[in-house]
Amino acid sequence: MNLLQLKSRKALLFLLAIGNTIAFATWQVLLNNFVVEQAAFTGEEIGILQSLREIPGFLAFTAILVMILVRQQTFAILSLITLGIGTAITAIFPNALWLYITTVVMSIGFHYLETLHNSLSLQWLSKDEAPRVLGELLSVRAISNLVVLGAIYLYLLFFAANYFLIYMLAGGAAVAIGLFCWSAIPHFEDQVVQKKSLFLRRQYWLYYLLTFLAGARRQIFVVFAGFLMVEKFGFPIENVVLLTLVNAALTFWLAPKIGALISFIGERRALTLEYVGLIIIFVSYAFVNTIEVAIALYLLDHLFFAMAIAIKTYFQKIADPRDIAATSSISFTINHIAAVFLPAALGFLWVINHSAVFLVGAAIACGSLILTQLIPDRPQQGQETRWIQLPPPPQASQISK
Repeated sequence: MNLLQLKSRKALLFLLAIGNTIAFATWQVLLNNFVVEQAAFTGEEIGILQSLREIPGFLAFTAILVMILVRQQTFAILSLITLGIGTAITAIFPNALWLYITTVVMSIGFHYLETLHNSLSLQWLSKDEAPRVLGELLSVRAISNLVVLGAIYLYLLFFAANYFLIYMLAGGAAVAIGLFCWSAIPHFEDQVVQKKSLFLRRQYWLYYLLTFLAGARRQIFVVFAGFLMVEKFGFPIENVVLLTLVNAALTFWLAPKIGALISFIGERRALTLEYVGLIIIFVSYAFVNTIEVAIALYLLDHLFFAMAIAIKTYFQKIADPRDIAATSSISFTINHIAAVFLPAALGFLWVINHSAVFLVGAAIACGSLILTQLIPDRPQQGQETRWIQLPPPPQASQISK
């Protein structure tokens, strides 16, 4: 990448994605083993921690209020630095209260960064290139996973897990990338002036609902799929890291292809494939009894995350360009409404019957599948759902008049 490319908008998007991945992927991949081995967590404590983690996501709508005072690009960089700090201090004290506090700090940075990264991506990328570049961004996140978690895996092969050291290094790297973005990349002017107020648009209702259900089903995977591997099958930390590496390798290879597929078949068909697959996966999770099948389900489930690009590109096509920043903020809040209470509630359900947790996930995927069928073949402003049709073009005689 030459100097000119380094100073482009896309370069900033890629650097923010890399810093985000280094910090959050490290925090996430070590979390279940760290809290079980050193903080004696059960399903109840991990559910509470994950619910606390999602509170900043629920409050992501406040990003648009901060943007009144701070430009989006600056805000995104500060969010990456906050994420890095929260990650770095995670393992200083292995007790529940400290982990709850550091999780909230980390999560504030992570969720604001995700909100702003999504907003800037949809503003800076054209509609034609968005699926491809969003796929490339997922691929870059995956290769970052490969490099960072590959280093962790090699370390764990030769040394006992030093959670304090690993979290410090990962968080410090994210802070360093944030400082580099601040000092080395120009601060770009907004291409379209964004509305700096909170609002809900009636014409975006389908996008809001798909976002809500996507957030609910994502929590079940993020919180309980990995926890199942550790608690039920006794998966050691080095194997958790190795599984994440395999996920990253598959995502690196497939994400750009999924982006191209979405461009080719459209958002409705792509999301239909995703949700049919998720129904099968969640029902299988509910009754899995062997570690081999659980690993296969974990890999397949993770790959379907890339299909969520289609929800973003659907919104980009139907949105007023001036609404993107505000709606990105609100959509992250909508995405996390269920996330605030669902992990804690399902944590209690987990203690009673873990199969029921995954059947809830299958029901959520069914709801998403039904709603997806309302996406038009060519979504655009004025044709947001299949229930709404654009008026027919005027006849030549009418034009002449």
